[in-house]
Amino acid sequence: MLKAMTISSLNMDPVTNSPIIILKEIDGEQTLPIWIGLLEATAIASEIEGVKFSRPMTHDLLKDVMDKMDITVNKIEICDLKDNTYYATIHITRNGKTLAIDSRPSDAIALALRAEAPIFVSDEVLKKSKQIEETRESEAVDKSEKGKKWQDILEKLKPEDFGKYKM
Repeated sequence: MLKAMTISSLNMDPVTNSPIIILKEIDGEQTLPIWIGLLEATAIASEIEGVKFSRPMTHDLLKDVMDKMDITVNKIEICDLKDNTYYATIHITRNGKTLAIDSRPSDAIALALRAEAPIFVSDEVLKKSKQIEETRESEAVDKSEKGKKWQDILEKLKPEDFGKYKM
């Protein structure tokens, strides 16, 4: 089943210093973070902000070509997640024929914004993404005896334990 999503935010991930787009379910609470490239983030942000350039960017050019060829973008779908890489499909129609085109999610989202096409994410992708997130969280905790001792020490620290350095 597909979930209709919207762009919730476009930020910089403080850990990786990479752009991250957060999709949020329209009729629900599920979210999907997707790390994207800087150029793709610029293409998405410029469309969100309504910034127009003197010459067309790649996604604007693609949209213009599609318009001239009477091609309609019906929807985009984030359809798979393999080895920490998201996959997307752009669904188009021309002369009554519907086609599905493989795409990177960032390019599909940039095109969907320009074509005012809906964004969908499959339940399977949301499930896989959540499993990866839970795995990362469990791996981040040092479960060794030494790790447990440090965790105990850090949890018991108070601001006054730092002496003259005010917090």
